[in-house]
Amino acid sequence: MEVEMKIRTLMMDPVTNTPIVILREAGGPAVLPIWVGIPEAHAIAMEIEKVSAPRPMTHDLIRNLLLGLETHVSKVVVNDLREDTFYALIWLERDGQIISIDSRPSDALALALRVDCPIYVEDEVLKNSKVAGVASDKASGEELSRWLESLNDDDIGRYKM
Repeated sequence: MEVEMKIRTLMMDPVTNTPIVILREAGGPAVLPIWVGIPEAHAIAMEIEKVSAPRPMTHDLIRNLLLGLETHVSKVVVNDLREDTFYALIWLERDGQIISIDSRPSDALALALRVDCPIYVEDEVLKNSKVAGVASDKASGEELSRWLESLNDDDIGRYKM
């Protein structure tokens, strides 16, 4: 089963100084942090803040290609978590044909923002991500989860990119 999520914020991990995309369940309590690279975080931040580049950036190029090919992005899904690495699929529709494309979650999220499509996470990924975080360091995993769930808009502003 897929759980619809929204990008809650993009922030810097105060411990590792690495960007984190925080996904939050649409109308629900689930929170999923996904650590991403600096270039991917920059691409996501540009679209969140509606900043346009003088020339198309990679995710803009992908959007433009899909539009030119009359291909619709129906959704992106964070569909797997293996060895602390998230995996995603971009679901495309063209001429009634459905195609799924393997993607890094950061790229899928950057594209989803540009084409305004829904973002989903498989419920197994949500369950396993908590287990994976707790398994590596139970105290810090639980603390991180509580900390992320308790963030309000003022808190997020302090760690915003």
